[in-house]
Amino acid sequence: MTDSPPPPAADPPRRAIRSFVRRAGRITGAQTRALSQWWPRYGLEYTGGPLDLNAVYARRAPRTLEIGFGDGETLVALAGAHPERDYLGLEVHAPGVGHCLLRAAEAELSNLRVISHDAVEVLERGIAPGVLDEVLVYFPDPWPKTRHHKRRIVQPAFAALVASRLVPGGRLRLATDWAPYAQWMREVLDASADYVNTAGAAGYVERPAERPATKFERRGTRLGHEVRDLAYQRR
Repeated sequence: MTDSPPPPAADPPRRAIRSFVRRAGRITGAQTRALSQWWPRYGLEYTGGPLDLNAVYARRAPRTLEIGFGDGETLVALAGAHPERDYLGLEVHAPGVGHCLLRAAEAELSNLRVISHDAVEVLERGIAPGVLDEVLVYFPDPWPKTRHHKRRIVQPAFAALVASRLVPGGRLRLATDWAPYAQWMREVLDASADYVNTAGAAGYVERPAERPATKFERRGTRLGHEVRDLAYQRR
């Protein structure tokens, strides 16, 4: 009697398409020290389970989530200007996280926390439905090549996920200096039954006065790119 053939090898698990690529980047000594010194104060470890935001901030307040905060310019400025609100930032690149922590400590902020992990996974597993009042997606990677469009973070599934985490009437605000991506965002979000475009037929809103110009925006302006702001309200 012959031995039966071995079972076929299991296919390796498929890796989810991510909207970012982790790059080592140059990190300064000050950023490294900030990660060590200030992470216990402002950092939240991603555990794969839901966060109790009332416990995290020791209060119940309106909450803003910024996805991909870069070096934290916008996040820190908004948190400083609105102490009555809580701010949570998501960013995967260590130099930017370190810079943000340093600025948050200098400003002695108490209403800001950061997570260094993939935003989609945090939204799926770490944020409960209906707890966010506002989500910011400012200057995400436009992934301009057609073959990379699948990496763009603004996709129908992402739009639905964000909507599920917003309170009714909550806002999704976006900005980009890449015209084709601005049009892409409009097509995805205008087609969603979860949102109303607050700009109506105009499509784009005026730049919010309180949104500071980030280095990405300044670079785009130097290159002659027109910055477009979008704002959607959850139905």
